[in-house]
Amino acid sequence: MIGARIVQKVSSTRGFAKVAPHVIPALDRAVHRITRGKYLLSAQMLPGVVLTSTGARSGLSRRTPLACMPEDEGRSWILIGSNFGRDGHPAWTANLLAHPKASVSWKGQDIEVTAALLTGQERAAVWKTALAFWPPYATYQARVEREIRLFRITRR
Repeated sequence: MIGARIVQKVSSTRGFAKVAPHVIPALDRAVHRITRGKYLLSAQMLPGVVLTSTGARSGLSRRTPLACMPEDEGRSWILIGSNFGRDGHPAWTANLLAHPKASVSWKGQDIEVTAALLTGQERAAVWKTALAFWPPYATYQARVEREIRLFRITRR
């Protein structure tokens, strides 16, 4: 798909990494609200959820639109803490480490989930799948010194 390759190429640039974190989540939140949770603008390229987690430090509820890799026919999802290839782990990953019980909005349905950080061989296998799913993740990883966090969130 030519369109997908162009989007992947653009999303791998440093310019995209500077702009996208400020624009894409705001647009996704607006579309999600307007459509009563049925759609995310970014889901036109990648499946997405809106994660509601508890702030690691604040204890406040945080809503974050995220790309995801659905598994097991929507019973679990992989969340990838790429942060668009920027330094530092995204805040939502710290939230899930501190408070693994969360919820996601998936295709208009709110679902209670529990998050688990993937490590070792399990992480390696999922990372390989993630690279096939969205090749720009390789560029994001090469750009940063940290290991990109992968979480599996599963229905409670």
